[in-house]
Amino acid sequence: MDLIDQAAASDLRPLLRGPSRRILPVVVLPLVLVSSCAAGVWLWANLEAVVEKPEARDVASTMSLSLEDRAALFEINWAQQKTGDEIAVLNSRINALRDDLKGILDQITMLTSRIDSLQSLTPVPSAASEPPLSPARAASSVARKRFGRSKPQGPVSVGGAPVIAGPKTAEP
Repeated sequence: MDLIDQAAASDLRPLLRGPSRRILPVVVLPLVLVSSCAAGVWLWANLEAVVEKPEARDVASTMSLSLEDRAALFEINWAQQKTGDEIAVLNSRINALRDDLKGILDQITMLTSRIDSLQSLTPVPSAASEPPLSPARAASSVARKRFGRSKPQGPVSVGGAPVIAGPKTAEP
C-alpha cells in the first residue's frame, strides 16, 4: 500500500504544479499592461500640470499684486541673487584656503618625517663622553662663583635708562 500511495502522490504533484505556473503569466501580464496604459492616459491628461514651469505660476500670481508689493518682491529676489553670488565667492575662497592648508599639512608631514629620520641617525651625546675640565679651569670657575662680579660704584641705571647725576650736596 505504501508503494501505491507514493506512486499516486508523485503523479499528482506535477499535475498540481503545472497549471498554476501557466496561469501566472496569463493573469499577471494583462494586469501589468492595463495598469501601465491607465498610468499613461492619466499622465497624458495631466501633462500640462506636470510640465508647467513654476515661473509661469509666479508670473500669474505677481500680476495680481500691487506696485509696492511687486517692488518689494523684486528687491527680495535681487537680494537673494546677490547673496547667492556672495556665497559662491566665499565657497571658492574657502576651497582655495583648504587647498593651501592641505599643502601646508603636507609640508609639515614631510618635515616631521625628515626630523624623525635625522634624529634616528644622530647618536645622542652622553654626559660621560665629555672630557673633564682641567684643574686650572675648574679653580677659576670656583673663584668666580665665590667672589662674584664686582659691584659698580656710583649711580646705577635701572632698565637701561641713562643716569643723570644731580648736584652734589655737602656731607655734614
